[in-house]
This record gives sequence, C-alpha cells and structure tokens, in this order.
Amino acid sequence: MNGIHDLGGMHGFGSVEREADEPLFHAPWEGRVFALLGLLLARGVTNVDAFRHGIERLDPATYLTAGYYGRWLASMETLCDEAGVVRRSELRARMQALSEGSRLAPARPLDLPPAAAAGDGYRRPLEEAPRFGAGDRVRARNLNPPGHTRLPRYVRSRSGCVSKLHGGFVFPDSHAHGGGEQPQHLYTVRFETRELWGTEAEPGFVHLDLFESYLEPV
Repeated sequence: MNGIHDLGGMHGFGSVEREADEPLFHAPWEGRVFALLGLLLARGVTNVDAFRHGIERLDPATYLTAGYYGRWLASMETLCDEAGVVRRSELRARMQALSEGSRLAPARPLDLPPAAAAGDGYRRPLEEAPRFGAGDRVRARNLNPPGHTRLPRYVRSRSGCVSKLHGGFVFPDSHAHGGGEQPQHLYTVRFETRELWGTEAEPGFVHLDLFESYLEPV
C-alpha cells in the first residue's frame, strides 16, 4: 500500500541522524515491546508480514511521532484486538485507571496457542524454475496494491539488473492478509541511483531484494 511508511527516496525529512554508541534499547519498555512481538510471532497470533502491515496502517501523525518501538507497540495493539487476544477497550480502561492513580487488578492471562515449532524461517522449496537469471535486465512493475507489499514506490517502473537469485520465499503480499504463503522466487536487483532519482543523484547503486511477480523483462 502507498503511505507515509514508504519513505525511501522522499524529500523534506532532513538528514538521518546517527547516534554514537547507541544503546540497544533507550528505555526498559522498548525491551518489553521487543519481547512481546517475539511471543506473538511464536504463538501464531500474527506473522511478520501482518505485523509490518499493522505499522503501515498507522495514521501519518502517529507514524512520524511514535518512534520505532512506539510503532511496534501500536501495531501489536491493533493485531491483538483483531485477533481477540486483548481488546482495545481493555487497554483503554487500564490506561485510564493508571492515569487516575488507581490500583490495577492483575491482568487476565493471555489465551494464546502453544508456541510454534521452529522451522526454516521463510524459505520454501519451489518446483518451477526461476523466470530470471543473474545478469538479466528487468523492470520493476508499476504496482499500487491496497494492501501490504515489499515493492517500494521509488523503484516502480525503473530498470535494473538481476545480481543474485535466492530461491523460494514466502510472499509477503499474501501472507500479511491471511492469503497463505504462496512462495515465489526472490532476487537481488541492482539499480543505478540515477535511474531511480535522475541525473542529480550521486552516482552509485542500490540493491533491492524483489519477488518475481514484482518484475518484468526489459
């Protein structure tokens, strides 16, 4: 989907500030959010693609101001509400009680399925041969889906060269919406920066991992 989350190549947001000796977490709550996502993924409440789509659905003001783990937390609140694990009304009630200084009753235990067995990540075997090979010229298709996609806006309709084949992987665009894994071949494609952003861009290359259905031959 097109939205504020797709910031690649956008102007007007200033330089990227790098924090020297940046800690893994800036506050204890960030570490708890990190652990909670691992729990939800392991118990099958959500998957990484649906989680990313939850972040994409944030309104622009929240996305730009909530911070990295704030966006994680907001996405998990949405996904837990939709899965019936923890309702927004429950969260609002507890937050209201905290703001009023009330003593909170213990939270009810989460009714979660058993943890899923560890597998081979998102890699999947495919019987069909890849459509493209290393060195092939390809063009990213001009797709604007209403749901989740890993095809960034700035690369759509731009041409590049396949530099590496990775084999089959779960297709995020279907997996995020309960449409099954529908695995596809995944490629690394090299794009010249001036192909992406015009002659005023610094010379160089950008490498993107793109799924087969995102690409067409040149």
